[in-house]
Amino acid sequence: MANDNPQDKDHLNPHPEKPGEAQRTGQSDPTLEQWTGATSAPQPAPPAGQPPAEASPSLPASDKKAGATPLKPEEAATPKPAAQGHAAPAKPAGPAIQPWSGEIVERLQARFGSGIRGANTYLGQNYFVVDPSVAYQVLALMHDEEEFDYLVDVTAVHYPDREQPFEVVWILYSFSRNQRVRVKASYGENQAAPSVVSLWVTANWLEREVFDMFGVRFDGHPDMRRILLPEEWQGHPLRKDYGIIQQDQQWVKINLGIESGQ
Repeated sequence: MANDNPQDKDHLNPHPEKPGEAQRTGQSDPTLEQWTGATSAPQPAPPAGQPPAEASPSLPASDKKAGATPLKPEEAATPKPAAQGHAAPAKPAGPAIQPWSGEIVERLQARFGSGIRGANTYLGQNYFVVDPSVAYQVLALMHDEEEFDYLVDVTAVHYPDREQPFEVVWILYSFSRNQRVRVKASYGENQAAPSVVSLWVTANWLEREVFDMFGVRFDGHPDMRRILLPEEWQGHPLRKDYGIIQQDQQWVKINLGIESGQ
């Protein structure tokens, strides 16, 4: 049976109005205390003669983060020491040239004496430095008696500041020994190195390439001419004084019909 007594309804709902209904009734919205029945506890006053407690310092608004703990006064006033860096470790020493000794070294030194200026090894690579006057004889002995029957390469290095700026390098290999040896000799600007075409036929093309790139001539070569660049080309590109983009502009203009190949 329904209860139509208004007083009983008010008893069941002591706060009939909801927030926003005051706009229709003309009354103000109830406060939180009115909704919950809770009251806020008053802050206790400080004892007589004692100043009120200071507020704890806080970070600026821009630096505050949710859940962050405020800094203590001594932490805010004392800056953190800068992290001390560690000194870089010393650069390790690079590989060094070491003396090379062995039976083949002893035989060549006994045969040519001071003509063998040095016998060294670098990173496991053995080489002789010989006087240019005995270069051919040393190479012939390596081929005929020491069984270095494969001429791997003939190349050169340009050292402009040296009195003899071109160091010619012969790289030899012995199949029977499974050994690789370099022979080096230095030459001046107009001094020819000995051709070894009579010992290794492949020296024909290798010596021509050294002539083409460095300008070093080989005395006794059967066909001493360029092999990579045109015969009329001026200059030798692997010399240190030859620019990396340098060209024979005259040859380019005459043969290609343009001012520059760049």
